[in-house]
Amino acid sequence: MHSCYQPGPVGPRTQYCIGCAFTINTVDMKSLPDWMVQNGKNLTLQCIADVSTTSYIKPQHRMLFYKDDVLFYNVSSMESTESYFIPKARVYDSGTYKCTVIVNNKEKTTQEYQVLVTGVPSPSVTLDKKEAIQGGVVRVNCSVPEEKAPIHFTIEKLGLNSKIVKQKREKTSRDQNFVTLEFPIEEQDSVITFRCQARIISGIHVQTSEYTKSDLVTVRESFSMPKFHISPTGMIMEGDQLHIKCTIQVTHLAQEFPEIIIQKDKAIVANSKHGNEAVYSVMAMVEHSGNYTCKVESSRIAKVSSIVVNITELFSKPKLEPSSIRLDQGQTLSLYCSIPGMPTANFTILKEDTVVSQTSNFRKRVSEWDSGTYICTAGIGKVVKKSNTVQIVVCEMLSRPRISHDAQFEVIKGQTIEVSCQSINGTSPISYQLFKNTESLESCTKSSNDPAVFKDNPTEDVRYYCAVNNCHSHGQLLSEVLRVKVIAPVDEVQISIMSNKVVESGADIVLQCAVNEGSHPITYSFYREKETKPFNQTTLNDTQAFWAKSKASKEQEGQYYCTAFNRANQASSVPRSKILTVTVVLAPWKKGLIAVVVIGVIIALLIVGAKCYFLRKSKAKQMPVEMSRPAVPLLNSNNEKMSDPSMEANSHYGHNDDVGNHAMKPINDNKEPRNSDVQYTEVQVSSAEPHKDLGKKGTETVYSEIRIAAPGE
Repeated sequence: MHSCYQPGPVGPRTQYCIGCAFTINTVDMKSLPDWMVQNGKNLTLQCIADVSTTSYIKPQHRMLFYKDDVLFYNVSSMESTESYFIPKARVYDSGTYKCTVIVNNKEKTTQEYQVLVTGVPSPSVTLDKKEAIQGGVVRVNCSVPEEKAPIHFTIEKLGLNSKIVKQKREKTSRDQNFVTLEFPIEEQDSVITFRCQARIISGIHVQTSEYTKSDLVTVRESFSMPKFHISPTGMIMEGDQLHIKCTIQVTHLAQEFPEIIIQKDKAIVANSKHGNEAVYSVMAMVEHSGNYTCKVESSRIAKVSSIVVNITELFSKPKLEPSSIRLDQGQTLSLYCSIPGMPTANFTILKEDTVVSQTSNFRKRVSEWDSGTYICTAGIGKVVKKSNTVQIVVCEMLSRPRISHDAQFEVIKGQTIEVSCQSINGTSPISYQLFKNTESLESCTKSSNDPAVFKDNPTEDVRYYCAVNNCHSHGQLLSEVLRVKVIAPVDEVQISIMSNKVVESGADIVLQCAVNEGSHPITYSFYREKETKPFNQTTLNDTQAFWAKSKASKEQEGQYYCTAFNRANQASSVPRSKILTVTVVLAPWKKGLIAVVVIGVIIALLIVGAKCYFLRKSKAKQMPVEMSRPAVPLLNSNNEKMSDPSMEANSHYGHNDDVGNHAMKPINDNKEPRNSDVQYTEVQVSSAEPHKDLGKKGTETVYSEIRIAAPGE
């Protein structure tokens, strides 16, 4: 085996030799005495490394200790085992531990190990006082000095020798290992004690301490139970001066006086905030009899005591009797005040706060202003009593109601109108009833003389009147009749033709424009489609209008519509009918006449065409004969040669002087044949000059075309 050179330390990490080989076989971790340890016990964590090397010197390596992945201890060593000591382990030492070994840039880490510290030290409980008064507070401090936050504290208030918890409070301290809580001292407390418990969460485990009790706290009263003092003692008569006093005793520990309240039933009759007594003093009357309560209150404490006080009645309550509580204006009112069994007393009759009589009787002819509340008083000595109240209503007769409505004289059908009915004079409340024709429509009651307003939607001419009534004995009064004229707007305009929609020319066209409903007069307008102005307009007191056109022609063919409106229709919504299409056609006899004329024209044309055809055919037959003979001068009817040399036979035919060619052509070949009769005449002529063949002489027959002009040509 060859030896290696071991150099000295080259840095803070490791010490190694050049050319030496290193390997980390295993890394392990141990907890002494165990991975679970009791709170307050010592704990040792060991990191054990097994390293192999070719060096004869143990290599230096680093060991790193982690808790919950946070490095908390780092040591360099040549030993295979390094330890970390935790004295008096606490719950906050619980967690996940591991260690890492690093040798010559090679490292290996152990698996993770769970350390659990069980139990919590008993908390310490201290109080700010050992003697308290009712209504005060005690501050309780609970702490676990050995542990770290967060800690959850539970503090309970207990009575002496009692396991019943009077009050319980809990609080979690997240930054400190203690809490301070206040507990109020109640009226029922005499001697009390407190106990505290601490809980700490460690991972998924909750560690809880034992309860720790505090010292005893003695509770003293801040004030005593209230007491009543009543004077005069014994029987109390009406007219005596009654004194009701409530007193308490206040301890020297109290910082302020409590409030003392005297109540009769639930009404407060006296109170005091700055002493140890409250007094209620009044002249005794029978209505002062009853249950009295004295209540003493501080911010947190209340003590109550009660007493019943009886007052002996000196005389009965007077009674006020009216002749009637409802009177018509002008009737007489009588009031009588009396005391049962004791007629001698000082009587006074009042209306509201005004004295109207200082005797037991009051009589008056009443007006509306005498309505109101009456009462009487009776006095004997210092004792004065009030009677029952009497409400007198003096009724003024109603004036005849006036009826009106808010719309104009005419109302459009379906429009809401408001009908007002009002009696200007008369005592309220006033009952109004509106009648429509003969049936009751609606009723209401007004507490003043303001008009009663009713709403209705009339659909036809209607009559309204109203009836009024109040407390007066006269009964109902009726208004005049209000007549309302209802006009119906034009609805559902229809256009139609009185005959078939297909009209023969020459026949009459009659269009009808009709409405389903509408008040007269109604304005009807007839339009042709795509025209903005009507071609006929009329106003009638009828639900239909007509437009007629005699001897219809094609001009009347087209599309028609009509409109109708009355004064109930708005200008922007004039009802309009649908489109009506009218077609104008020829009468059958006209169609026959036209057919006869057309046929006649066709026959005439055929005759003329045939005549022309045969005429041309006959001319075609004549022309070869004429062209085969020489031209000769024409003779007159006496077979004489025509004197005018220019009148030669070739005046009708052109002559071609070519040798051996005696063909003749018509001079006016392009002229249309005249409309005249044509006659042919046979004429004997002699040759104008001898032929070369002298052996031949004689006469020749030629045909001449003579046209007889029609008259007027």
